[in-house]
Amino acid sequence: QVRLVESGGGLVQPGGSLRLSCAASGFTFSSWPMSWVRQAPGKGLEWVSDISWSVGSTAYADSVKGRFIISRDNAKNMLYLQMNSLKPEDTAVYYCARGCRDVVGTLECDYRGQGTRVTVSS
Repeated sequence: QVRLVESGGGLVQPGGSLRLSCAASGFTFSSWPMSWVRQAPGKGLEWVSDISWSVGSTAYADSVKGRFIISRDNAKNMLYLQMNSLKPEDTAVYYCARGCRDVVGTLECDYRGQGTRVTVSS
């Protein structure tokens, strides 16, 4: 079965950096576009970034564009999110996900990991 396991979250000061990782298993990772999504305290799921199956195309939410970089290593079945210049509003649980789409204004994903918590605070 599809399994996604995130790691790399933690507490970081504003302006700092973190690199999130996601280990994927149970499916042909290299054949699927992947996403990072996040959920801030008391809020709904928010799309952060997508990467195509062939790493040829990436997309970012306006709120993270220029600060976050999504990447993947298909040989290792790994997805990454490099987060730079972190802001308090980036505080959330971050999920590696597959099959995300907007359903009447709500983000839904076919598969998500258990998430890794990122807290940006001084």
